[in-house]
Amino acid sequence: MVKFFRQVDWFTRISAGWLLVVAFCAIFGRFLPLVDPLFSDFDALYVGLFTPGHWLGTDTNGYDVLANLVVGAQTSIMIALISVGFGGLIGASLGVISAYRRGRFDYVVNTIFNIFLSIPNLVLGLALVAVLATSSDPSMPVSVGRRITVIIISLTVVIVPILGRIARGATLTWVNREFVVAARSMGMKDKDIILRHIVPNVLPAVYAVGFLAIGVVIVAEGALSLLGVGVIDGVSWGAMIARVAGDYEFAPHSLYVPVIALAFTVISCNQIGDYLRSRLDRREGKI
Repeated sequence: MVKFFRQVDWFTRISAGWLLVVAFCAIFGRFLPLVDPLFSDFDALYVGLFTPGHWLGTDTNGYDVLANLVVGAQTSIMIALISVGFGGLIGASLGVISAYRRGRFDYVVNTIFNIFLSIPNLVLGLALVAVLATSSDPSMPVSVGRRITVIIISLTVVIVPILGRIARGATLTWVNREFVVAARSMGMKDKDIILRHIVPNVLPAVYAVGFLAIGVVIVAEGALSLLGVGVIDGVSWGAMIARVAGDYEFAPHSLYVPVIALAFTVISCNQIGDYLRSRLDRREGKI
């Protein structure tokens, strides 16, 4: 880690440092000495920044902004990592296998990827969440756990074709390389060729785009909450923004803080993704 910080430029260092802070909050946020993020302090409604006891103020419901920001990182980052992780695993597997086998299987998989990619990500996620996270009884609200599960599934479906196309394109550049042809001519099984020679060379491209995908998923989660189908009654950055969107003039800081945190996280993910992509381009240029 120290060697990494010495080699990269200052903007990448800041991005990596911010992501480490976010990761710390996501892992240990609930163990920090903070107030309950859903405790309404009616004696301190929408107080401003640097108020004793509420260092980032409160929103119009009396919720502590700092507690919601720290604990909400766990939900937002969990949704992003699980969605990108499962989406990358499924999409990359399909992309690698289809590009290696080619033929009809590749045609079908590529067609499915193109169909899903033709639908805007937010529209696809909104449609899936609206259908799967709707209760048949209007008087019975959908639980937070079910909403989070449906959001993860929906965003995973969005990520699969994105990382699948990346993995497929990267596989096509490696499948006809000399060492792959030599392994095939020596009678090595296709499964062993894929696992030993294709996957290790495809993974760096998937990792690079995966960081960009994490930023996309974090924004999508916030957008779904704003549209009323996200984690609107839980603790997440999207929920923070959705709760105060209509009370901007009373507590503008309660909107600015989560928006700035979300923006910094997305920018940092994009910067790390660009850095990994540049390293990948230099690596492939030497081969």
